[in-house]
Amino acid sequence: MIEGVVNASHEALVTLVLHGPTGQTRDVNAVIDTGYSGSLTLPPELVAELELPYVFSGKATLADDSEVGFRVHRVTALWDSRLRHIEADAVGSTPLVGMALLRAHSLYVEVTDGGRVIIQAND
Repeated sequence: MIEGVVNASHEALVTLVLHGPTGQTRDVNAVIDTGYSGSLTLPPELVAELELPYVFSGKATLADDSEVGFRVHRVTALWDSRLRHIEADAVGSTPLVGMALLRAHSLYVEVTDGGRVIIQAND
């Protein structure tokens, strides 16, 4: 089980421990984004800091129908007490957890300042 908290802006946050390929680690607060179908976004600055390996280039269509390109990198994250290899989109300034990473999990959010966020694997 992964636990987090809802902040004053009504964002559901969880803390992820990220591991770079040469042993670097970094705790990051990530916002749960149910409108994002990918796994994880990370700011390009964090990708560079962790020296994450490049995998491929991606494209996404935004809500205004504009298209944006980005680089996709491989990161290892502690997810539900296990290390998991994830493809992370290097885009934006706030780490986001998307629906692909939540696959096969249940999400519970108390939408109030300080509310609980619980992500639990479906058995």
